[in-house]
Amino acid sequence: MILKVSILSLLFTKLSLINGLENGLARTPPMGWMSWAAFMCEIDCEKRPHECISERLYVTMADQMVKDGFRDAGYTSVHIDDCWMEKQRDSKEKLVADRARFPSGIRKLAQMMHDRNLKLGIYEDYGSATCAGYPGSKGYVETDAKTFEEWDTDYLKFDGCNVDVTEVIDGFKSMKRALSKRTKKMVYSCEWPLYLRVNNHTDWINYTDIAENCNMWRNFDDVYPSWSSILAIIDFYVENQDELAKAQGPGAWNDPDMILVGNESLTYEMAKSQMSIWCIWSAPLLISVDLRILKAEYREILLNRKAIAIDQDPMGKFGKMVQKDGDVRVFLKTIHPIDPLTNETSYAIAVFNKNPKQEKYHQFTLASLGIKSSLGKLKVEEIWSKKVLGIVEIDATIQVKTNPAGTLLFTANIVKNLENYIS
Repeated sequence: MILKVSILSLLFTKLSLINGLENGLARTPPMGWMSWAAFMCEIDCEKRPHECISERLYVTMADQMVKDGFRDAGYTSVHIDDCWMEKQRDSKEKLVADRARFPSGIRKLAQMMHDRNLKLGIYEDYGSATCAGYPGSKGYVETDAKTFEEWDTDYLKFDGCNVDVTEVIDGFKSMKRALSKRTKKMVYSCEWPLYLRVNNHTDWINYTDIAENCNMWRNFDDVYPSWSSILAIIDFYVENQDELAKAQGPGAWNDPDMILVGNESLTYEMAKSQMSIWCIWSAPLLISVDLRILKAEYREILLNRKAIAIDQDPMGKFGKMVQKDGDVRVFLKTIHPIDPLTNETSYAIAVFNKNPKQEKYHQFTLASLGIKSSLGKLKVEEIWSKKVLGIVEIDATIQVKTNPAGTLLFTANIVKNLENYIS
């Protein structure tokens, strides 16, 4: 019995050795709520007091996260984005939160989050100014890193507007070095490969280097509440999946941008598809929607514990497209549980229909996806419908129908009971 427990211990130790930014953070993809897609740079608190970027907004969303079960499901951080600052630094060259919109200051706001067992994320930009024109960190990297520590923030999103492309790599590395000097460790989210790509320097992108400096990184354009935007991200990630998969693992994540589930521009099926594919990729789940008016059916998508478990699987694998049939794409990801004696994994499977107008039929076998099993069978369940297909032979044909812009998300688990090995 002791030997069998040791096998499991060795397995999890092995999984933790994937190279990445070794600050001990983000061992699974970060989960939380971010303001940008929902509220962008709304700063008129007189006309829109309930929607403007302010202390009030972040506290309100934090309370809603606790009330509706988001925190307990794993969404444990609240993220400030651009437009939170005064237009000028103070006399000591430090950043200052807008005094009218953040009357208590960022340190107090962080404490309010911590009192709710949540974390606070802050935003800055390496350039001379942020994307919205607020003070950037260029020339102030050490000062800003120290300020964020003094404020007790837990996460930094570091943007790349208003900077010469030749300075992008050194700029993101400089903030990593500055954060590494601080006693308080912060998750470091950077947009390093994105800004090299948009400036036509994909030849400068080195994902091994990026993963050693950032906990997560943006690769592609901002997500917007439209099906075309989500499709463009999916297409980019599929086209580059082999390269993207190599760098990813605990502590280092590809970030396809925010989850827009609940936005009125996306149908229910589109919302399930975004959540499904992001979970297959082990992507950060940073939702951006007004939680106060979120409809119950969308809340259920975001709070689906089995979908979240796929995303948060401790192996942190980047699932890949393994099959294509017209508008249908099939993705595969290895997940837990793992058989500690044979080292065989379980799997997550997403069958995705990119066509927003037509339902599509598809058939496959588990073996045709590249799945192997010494027993020749796995227990299969579709998690959105909660339909259990039962014990399925890997050569048996599975026939499915996907709704327009819809995705079926399956788990295919090893049949052996892990409890047989741990007692």
